Amino acid sequence: MRKHYIDNIRWITVTSVVIYHVIYMFNSIITEGVMGPVTSFHGQDAILYLFYPWFMVILFIISGMSAKLYLDRHSEKDFLKARTRKLLVPSTIGLFVFQWIQGYVSMSISNAFSQMPDSMPKPVLYFIMVLSGSGVLWTIQMMWLFSVFLLLVRKVEKGRLIKPAEKINIIVLLLLGVFVFGAAQILNTPIILVYRFGIYGFCFLLGYYVFSNDNVIRQLEKYCIPLLVTAGILGVIYTVVYYGENYAASPVVNCPLAIAFAWIACLSILGGAKRFLNKTNAFASFMTKKSFGLYVFHYLAMSATAYALVTYTHMPGIAIYVITMIAAFAGGILIYEIVSRIPVIRWCVLGIKREK
Repeated sequence: MRKHYIDNIRWITVTSVVIYHVIYMFNSIITEGVMGPVTSFHGQDAILYLFYPWFMVILFIISGMSAKLYLDRHSEKDFLKARTRKLLVPSTIGLFVFQWIQGYVSMSISNAFSQMPDSMPKPVLYFIMVLSGSGVLWTIQMMWLFSVFLLLVRKVEKGRLIKPAEKINIIVLLLLGVFVFGAAQILNTPIILVYRFGIYGFCFLLGYYVFSNDNVIRQLEKYCIPLLVTAGILGVIYTVVYYGENYAASPVVNCPLAIAFAWIACLSILGGAKRFLNKTNAFASFMTKKSFGLYVFHYLAMSATAYALVTYTHMPGIAIYVITMIAAFAGGILIYEIVSRIPVIRWCVLGIKREK
């Protein structure tokens, strides 16, 4: 039986990512590489603090859970082949085929072209746009690396790490947050801050070895209400304490309060989704099918719209927010629908194989 709560966590989290990126594009705290504030009121920036600590963590957890479900029914060879096509191809070949357009838009927003000499060779400029176009694809790059690492771990542990998860209770799950905090302190790239290999890799493995176990999810389902309340309290405290500071950089991103909030939020999401969202309907099914395409393309639609509105119009800030939000969702899905129907291109950009 399909675990609909995993599908629902995924598309709801992707939706949160889209909302986050729209607010981030016009935020007043981290203004490098974005358009910056378009309104005098900046209270909406608090959403950045409420979303950022947990939404990538939960995506890596459910990616690990999905890996377990897939490997229960397929060989390691099929798993690696599928993950390479779905994750590695779009985040490498896709950059050269399509995502360089995102690079062009991102460089326009940051005024990078004005800092380049006119004599720069076009192939060099194209390669720079390719490198600048990775955008949100860093996530699937890391998921592919963790998938390969998982296969290596499986060869060493030979299934011995799966059994202990059956005896894990809520206390142990809470205490795992200590190890998550430790993982958050290591393997973080110094320049491109989103590559947090420690915490994301550890949570991916927890998804595979711990949260894929039905007993663990039942524990979280039982305590989901107090977990949700605790996560809400921690989120408010974290936002109040650190509002105005760079939440994406150390020491804020890895501080004890941020990790505690992120961990309890993830536990509450897993338990709450199992209890309340383990079902589907027409809308949920639609979002489940489109969430990957929305994730891949929303930033292009959003950033291009934001740049055009701020640069070439004099609209009120609230109108810019609303139009950009609509463009992120509708434009992201529209681009996906177009690209997914173009032979060869859809394989390069989305990892969609040719239909037989």
